Amino acid sequence: MALKIWLDMGLVDEKDAKISVFDHGLLYGDGVFEGIRVYDGRVFELEAHIRRLFESARAIRLPISMTPEELTAAVEETVKANKVGDGYIRLVVTRGVGTLGLNPFTCQKSGLFIIADKIQLYPPELYEKGIKVISATTVRNHPLALPPQVKSLNYLNNILAKIEALDSDVPEAIMYNHEGYVAEATGDNVFIVKNRVVCTPPVEAGGLEGVTRGVVLRLAQREGLEVIEKNLTRHDLYVGDEFFLTGTAAEVIGVVQIDGRIIGTGAVGPVTRLLREKFFRYARGKEQ
Repeated sequence: MALKIWLDMGLVDEKDAKISVFDHGLLYGDGVFEGIRVYDGRVFELEAHIRRLFESARAIRLPISMTPEELTAAVEETVKANKVGDGYIRLVVTRGVGTLGLNPFTCQKSGLFIIADKIQLYPPELYEKGIKVISATTVRNHPLALPPQVKSLNYLNNILAKIEALDSDVPEAIMYNHEGYVAEATGDNVFIVKNRVVCTPPVEAGGLEGVTRGVVLRLAQREGLEVIEKNLTRHDLYVGDEFFLTGTAAEVIGVVQIDGRIIGTGAVGPVTRLLREKFFRYARGKEQ
């Protein structure tokens, strides 16, 4: 069945969901987006995603043509129209149609589209066995160049690191900031566990303030685990007892090897398994 896409102010058939080649989102990566999960027909943490979208847009002076309440209703309508039970939403706001010049203020009106469809996850066996990653040589964007809190359409920095991972036959790469501290993976946030203390880099280190990251932090605290946000080095990753990533698509997935070095016992650790189970139950409304 062809998808229904929300385009600007309403649903259209997939074949009619088109944007102009003069849209600055296409020409310059000038826009913001959110990736959102759907579990059992429920949109996961929608309020948090909508809030982050508007904050990202405000940071780059990008007006959104709908209110948060209208956009929330549009997301839910798009999910319902496509009968998405378990899937993924891509919510995108572009600068809109303008000239070939950089000037964003030639764009008279922002563009908006919403896609709700299935998502390709890591194979189930990787959640049991864990994944291998590498350290990227591509340095994360300097926070004064592009604030990490802005989830923009310009993902070339992440893509270059992703290419490094794929060239090394692993699914993810860890990115470091200009000072050598861990920022994030190409599409996920980074966590380690050391002596049962859960540690993750602060967003100031160059990582996105992930919605899944925030949920996992809360769940860890609820389980009585000590949680610390602090700068992490490559050494910290190498010697951690456990290592895992969080993200909208990845959810919670263990890392068992980085740069050829085995993490902990070489198996997905107990804290990682606990938090994955708690996240799964929370996402599906079995625990609040």
